[in-house]
Amino acid sequence: MYKLKAADIKPEHFAWSAEDGVATITLNRPERKNPLTFESYAELRDTFHKLQWVEDVNVVVITGEGGNFCSGGDVHEIIGPLTKMDMDGLLTFTHMTGDLVKSMRKCPQPIISAIDGICAGAGAIIAMASDLRYGTPESMIGFLFTRVGLAGCDMGACAMLPRIIGHGRASELLYTGRMMTSEEAANWGFYNGVAEPDEVLDVATTQAKRLAKGPTFAHAMTKKTLHQEWNMGVDEAIEAEAQAQAICMQTQDFERAYHAFVAKEKPVFEGN
Repeated sequence: MYKLKAADIKPEHFAWSAEDGVATITLNRPERKNPLTFESYAELRDTFHKLQWVEDVNVVVITGEGGNFCSGGDVHEIIGPLTKMDMDGLLTFTHMTGDLVKSMRKCPQPIISAIDGICAGAGAIIAMASDLRYGTPESMIGFLFTRVGLAGCDMGACAMLPRIIGHGRASELLYTGRMMTSEEAANWGFYNGVAEPDEVLDVATTQAKRLAKGPTFAHAMTKKTLHQEWNMGVDEAIEAEAQAQAICMQTQDFERAYHAFVAKEKPVFEGN
């Protein structure tokens, strides 16, 4: 079986660290508000793809350096070159960016975004594709695609954003490209919580550590089922959950929880 450790992940275009089952990805071009390049897009896609084989990472936190999360695709390194590409080149790019979201949704670990400052374009998509999101009072979320003459339907936004904040609210943001305030993000359910800028990463990491100590196999099953049930009716979803839960009932973590309950102790999960 193909297995990796967190130390085997050695990205060149963002910072990576791991401790106590929590890996942290830090977008680290603060002088430009942490924009993405062709290379960082591809490396993020590949990293999330590899995470399904990384044994010592149970949760992933994504953040940005220097008071901003991510300003989206770099104007000079991505948008400029895109204006000169033919259709084959453009499709290669849009398929790659979509594959980043697919990799995020398919990796078994819950993903938590810690968002401060600007979170725009592809940065907003990365936040959207995460499982949990924590922001600051100053943070702003923008799906800016119409501002550069593109459609709002980028990287799964038209499928995912309405499920998070509602169809009407998502429609307005995707048509206008305006910034969603932190207050709106919290009230509409985009954020799971709001903290001060010097605390938001700690809040996200604390939640990540809490999840990392939980039944990680069951968390992976929860994430997979949440994703798959978008395309199911209620009867299909109930059947899928019956099978998923029966599988989880065969795990040693389920037995550990039972024995701990009987002994009036807190269960210690091991992910198997």
